Amino acid sequence: MNLSELTAISPVDGRYRRQVESIAPYFSELGLIRYRVRIEIEYFIALYEWGLPQLADVDSAQFPALRALYETFTEADALQIKDIEKTTNHDVKAVEYFIKGKLKGSAVEPYLEFIHFGLTSQDINNTAIPLLLNDALEAEIIPLYRDVFIRLQQLAEQWNNIPMLARTHGQPASPTRLGKEISVFVERIEKQLHLLSEIPTAAKFGGATGNFNAQAVAYPSEDWKQFGNKFVESLGMVRSQFTTQIEHYDMLAATLDAFKRLNTILIDLDRDIWTYVSMNYFKQKLKEGEVGSSAMPHKVNPIDFENSEGNLGIANALFEHLAGKLPISRLQRDLTDSTVLRALGVPFAHSVIAVKSLLKGLNKLELNTAAINADLEDNWAVVAEAIQTVLRREGYPKPYEALKALTRTNQKITADTMREFIKELDVADSVKNELLAITPFNYTGI
Repeated sequence: MNLSELTAISPVDGRYRRQVESIAPYFSELGLIRYRVRIEIEYFIALYEWGLPQLADVDSAQFPALRALYETFTEADALQIKDIEKTTNHDVKAVEYFIKGKLKGSAVEPYLEFIHFGLTSQDINNTAIPLLLNDALEAEIIPLYRDVFIRLQQLAEQWNNIPMLARTHGQPASPTRLGKEISVFVERIEKQLHLLSEIPTAAKFGGATGNFNAQAVAYPSEDWKQFGNKFVESLGMVRSQFTTQIEHYDMLAATLDAFKRLNTILIDLDRDIWTYVSMNYFKQKLKEGEVGSSAMPHKVNPIDFENSEGNLGIANALFEHLAGKLPISRLQRDLTDSTVLRALGVPFAHSVIAVKSLLKGLNKLELNTAAINADLEDNWAVVAEAIQTVLRREGYPKPYEALKALTRTNQKITADTMREFIKELDVADSVKNELLAITPFNYTGI
């Protein structure tokens, strides 16, 4: 059976492939290989720029051609590396041999042994992977979350003055404003995006067990720590100073946890909007030809929010596993991180699917003010809090108990009920007028 969108086991590469295609250049096998080639090439150039005497005669005019190996990297190049791997049974060594093969006969051929000089495979992987993740986040993923933030800002402003019945424990509560409730999510997302931006992108670069053993024995007078720091910083990252053979992944785990928090906020939003749709507070824009149910023609389901919630749940389960597993490694190295890291793109793919669905759903919402107003009109009991609070201010005896007695009966509380109750109160007419002005539509706070 040939692999296609129909035969793929994962829906990420099947049903939803078109939605996540933009992150494939980063998280696919091809993407990882390309970033490995990039690190190898940039390391070779950095050794020359550092001033190793054996590289003094390298012609820097060759560097654009060297960089072209990763800048113009193709699927055919990746397949060639995979063919080499069949012999080496080692993915990073295959990259090294590929580069040496490409440069054979070039002006840098005499210096090919400085490709991968003194390195272990994790110097490449633990630099390439955080770099590709950082690039993917900046170019594709964080902008999607910012789109949600911006759209919610717009809706919060648009609906700022829409009074709405609040519900605590699922029961009618003091009225609020729809725009304010949306602003809750605006603020939460904004804070998490800020926290995410504060997490450094960390890389491991220090030889077989993190001590620059091979480099130091070959060039004992060189400051390899300074070299490593400078090289990693040139890629836009920071170097972890004390490591085993692998990066300890603490900063990567922090990034994954940050996305888990962001996704949890979006799940909360999905569920709230879903509930408002079920309460008829929102209608959804219809699209010609769409079907909501195979049996019930009238249905328009909130599928975008359901799709979003489901994919965010999958993403968070994987984020939690990755963040909990990656910082743990037996002694100086075990291989569990290697196989787990290959799934790094999967939770981000499900997050992309989810956020795109959420945005689609938000853009289909149409406010149903008639339903919102009807709910307010049907719940005059919620102004009891306002009335008893003003009565407390006036020193009225046991106002809470008086309103409790009124509202906890089987009697339907209406505008007339409240009006009659207020007229019978033993307070000044000015206070009565103040109380009579309170309605579920204007008791919305600040």
